[in-house]
Amino acid sequence: MKRLLAGAIALAPIALALGAIPASAQSLEDLNIQIHGYATQGFLYTTNNNILTTSSSNGSPEWTEAVLNVGAQPLPKLRIGVQARYFLLGNFGNAITLDWAAADYKANDKFGVRFGKVKVPSGLLNETQDIDPSYMWSLLPQGNYPISSRNSALADYGGVVYGTLALGPKLGKLEYRAWGGEFAIPSNDGYWVSFREEGISFPNGDSGTTAGGALHWKTPLPGLMLGASLNRDNRSGGALVDTYVVPAGPSQGVTITTTGTLTLNPSDTPDFFGRYEKNRFMVAGEYERSAGNLLLSGLSPIPDYYDIRPWYGMASYKLTDKLTAGVYHAEDFDHATPLGPSRYFKDWVISGRYDFNQYLYAKAEQHFIDGTSVGYDADLNPGGLQPNTKLTILKMGMSF
Repeated sequence: MKRLLAGAIALAPIALALGAIPASAQSLEDLNIQIHGYATQGFLYTTNNNILTTSSSNGSPEWTEAVLNVGAQPLPKLRIGVQARYFLLGNFGNAITLDWAAADYKANDKFGVRFGKVKVPSGLLNETQDIDPSYMWSLLPQGNYPISSRNSALADYGGVVYGTLALGPKLGKLEYRAWGGEFAIPSNDGYWVSFREEGISFPNGDSGTTAGGALHWKTPLPGLMLGASLNRDNRSGGALVDTYVVPAGPSQGVTITTTGTLTLNPSDTPDFFGRYEKNRFMVAGEYERSAGNLLLSGLSPIPDYYDIRPWYGMASYKLTDKLTAGVYHAEDFDHATPLGPSRYFKDWVISGRYDFNQYLYAKAEQHFIDGTSVGYDADLNPGGLQPNTKLTILKMGMSF
């Protein structure tokens, strides 16, 4: 019920904006309605471990997405829009979700505001990670942008204030963003996979308040942007159910169920990033840190401190009008985890994209993965995780 109410709140600005327009102006042409979308089909193959909840070691086509967004401009300074997605990746998704639904009023270049279910403008790629046709990679760096939690990380219920300030010809421009509202991690989100495999479920997921800000400095050097963002989450915690089977003794085989709560301290996530583009060449990088205390309380408290520091560096070059090649290296370390492959994730990636025309494209990508801290679940790897694997991704996409 809470999520239904939040969804209604997110759509309310659109309904109010349309209702405020005189009836004589509400023709489709006057509203400047635009409908866009895309659909993709992916195939994954790994040499060792099954990854992203798919049976990838046997070759898996279980990666399908279809996206539809509708936008309108009922007033010169007001835009409204909504985007829905069907997503299936192994055991993730297989459902239609609301990516975002927002009204955006831009008074001028210096000030604008959007509200509803709005994209969170943190980091370098969060605002564009839901638009597969806009980038060349099949899979973004998973330490920073895990696809298993993309929907919950993409948008929050609240508002964003934004604008651009001119600093002068010798200093460039400064773009600012500030946001606040409520975030939600649903019970079926990929964030909970490792908990579920230990018999711990979160029937109501988790939610809380969030606030943050970001600065993008468009330097006097054409094509160079440097930026930073800071996001603070105050998680309300949620109920948990811990189910386990007694392994030995007189009660062997008996299922025990207990209840408890998830508690976390407020967490700050700083993020530093940059991008340089010139002609056919692009290079970018990003570093963030997320640290805090997580407490699972049931029969006995189980504290867990985490200190995760993902980063990546990437480059791409447009070889022809239709063919683009790229490479990136990404790493993710949890400095609070004992030494071993489960502490880190290192990924070397070679990627290519071919655009047949403005509507149809194909991507091919090879990953060389060392470490097991990202993307794996134990249930689909009953023989244990190997420390290294190679992941091949093939993807077809169509946009309109």
